[in-house]
Amino acid sequence: MLELAGIIILGILAQWFAWKFKIPAILPLILIGLLVGPIAAEFFSEDGTKWIEPIWNGKKGLFPGESLYYFVSLAISIILFEGGLTLKRNEIKNVGPVITKLITIGSAITFFGAGFVAHYIFNLGLELSFLFSGLIIVTGPTVITPILRNIPLKKDISTVLKWEGILIDPIGALVAVLVFEFISVDGGGGFTKTALIEFGKILLFGTTFGFTFAHALAYATNKKLIPHYLLNVVSLSTVLLVFVASEIFAHESGLLAVVVMGMVLGNGKLNNLKELLYFKESLSVLLISILFILLSANINIEDLMLLYTWKTAALFAVVVFVIRPLAVFVSTRNSKLKFNEKLFISWVGPRGIVAAGIASLFGSKLLKQGIEGAEYITPLVFMIVLGTVLLNATTARFFARAIGVFLKKSDAILFVGASNPVRLIAGYLRDKGKRIILIDSNQNNVELALEENLEAFKEDIYDDEITNNIELNDVGYLIALTASDMVNQHALTNFTEFYGEHGAFKLASSEEVIEATEKEREGFFTPSDDYINLSEAYRENPVIHEVKIENELEYNNILELFSKEEKSIPLFIEKDRGIYLIAEFERDNKVKENLLLSYLGKEIGDNYKSSSKD
Repeated sequence: MLELAGIIILGILAQWFAWKFKIPAILPLILIGLLVGPIAAEFFSEDGTKWIEPIWNGKKGLFPGESLYYFVSLAISIILFEGGLTLKRNEIKNVGPVITKLITIGSAITFFGAGFVAHYIFNLGLELSFLFSGLIIVTGPTVITPILRNIPLKKDISTVLKWEGILIDPIGALVAVLVFEFISVDGGGGFTKTALIEFGKILLFGTTFGFTFAHALAYATNKKLIPHYLLNVVSLSTVLLVFVASEIFAHESGLLAVVVMGMVLGNGKLNNLKELLYFKESLSVLLISILFILLSANINIEDLMLLYTWKTAALFAVVVFVIRPLAVFVSTRNSKLKFNEKLFISWVGPRGIVAAGIASLFGSKLLKQGIEGAEYITPLVFMIVLGTVLLNATTARFFARAIGVFLKKSDAILFVGASNPVRLIAGYLRDKGKRIILIDSNQNNVELALEENLEAFKEDIYDDEITNNIELNDVGYLIALTASDMVNQHALTNFTEFYGEHGAFKLASSEEVIEATEKEREGFFTPSDDYINLSEAYRENPVIHEVKIENELEYNNILELFSKEEKSIPLFIEKDRGIYLIAEFERDNKVKENLLLSYLGKEIGDNYKSSSKD
């Protein structure tokens, strides 16, 4: 009981430490596991026992016999399902072909390249070498996300790394499974036929079970056949059912099944998707915490000593500095990505929980079978995992700056709200070359925005997890335009630090239009308009007009005209290829001549010009 409680407590402490210091949680988790496992046994225990012993002589410990294998398998299935839920089709419009090549061509280059290198450097058999290379194909989303979260990058770079990390997990696992089965089969004569049959069964049952159960769960949820208080636990049990059922029909197809199930649900019309994501995310954090400590503690000091050689450094250097860049540059050939963007993707390739978990399982199984060299599998994979995470966590930000992919100015605009007038304004800015993102809790508004080719997400502004979305790393402007002043104010109060680097603005409330001070008006979207005025202007004429302003007198006259005209609302000032809100333009003391002013609603004519001539 003490050991189990200790794992959970230490795991959550490691997660908090990672959050506090903005590093991937895998680092403190693995280090804690090694400390309470092999290091404690070697240096702190008088009788050479570990403080936490997952398996002891294969029978005793927290998980005797095959229990650890089953627990890790089920835990990884839940983690991959949660990852699949976060994958959205609309995120890969520009980089879909790149991701496809990375998880196919790139995986093949990593598999064969790392396999032959491990074979020649460590003199491992080809079968074990390719098992190792199959395991390190994966780049874990649980470690990529924390690294990218603190680096402002172009959306395409973040999206490529995020999707590669999640989609490649089951691919690496499947490749490793096929190699493992080859090693386990007596004699190699039937390998090709056996491998093809097994691979076909994995694809068939994995995709079929995942697709079918995803639609069944979505139907039951949307038709309210499941009570709300049981929704999360029913979803969890369905994931486990899909994994186990798929495994029964085709061994090792469960991982593919849960990823497919997550992707189908995440891209479908599931009413309670957000709530399901919250639950699965919390569960994944707990499972990852437990798994990494368990698997690290399960390593023995003798395994670690196998790595105390120059061969380890040579293998790591070739995998990270030769094979990964080769895979990326071949996969991104003829893509729209620039050379420095490809270089950064090459640099960021940390391995995660799936590699560590499956390596630990397969390594122990092959040791029991007496396969020569099997003792190298687990420590070598853990070395790649820990080494790549440590390298990327400490250097990714510096490397991004050095090669010029670090965005010096985060100028994407995040709109809170996606109502009719907001979508019109967002589309206008998009056509001006700005990256625009809309978030709204109303699913209908989000769907309408997507139909208008706007980037939109269904988000609850009261959810602090919005800050974890790595696709928003390049946002520098926050504009809250909902009908609720409480929501608008909450957005500015809680998210200006993250998304308002260059300015955070909101619609004024009806009271603020009358009572606000000049200082308070600097944070208003328009000088003196609330949501009612915005809606009225849209209904009057849902068109954004542009007028040229030649001098400061015309500028002052037109703003005075807008203050009197209830059905016309000034929006933006365009000058010297920059687009500014009125408040932002005034704040920066721009010269008020030779500019373009845009406004929504009723046309105002040219009265401001005639007034300037008087």
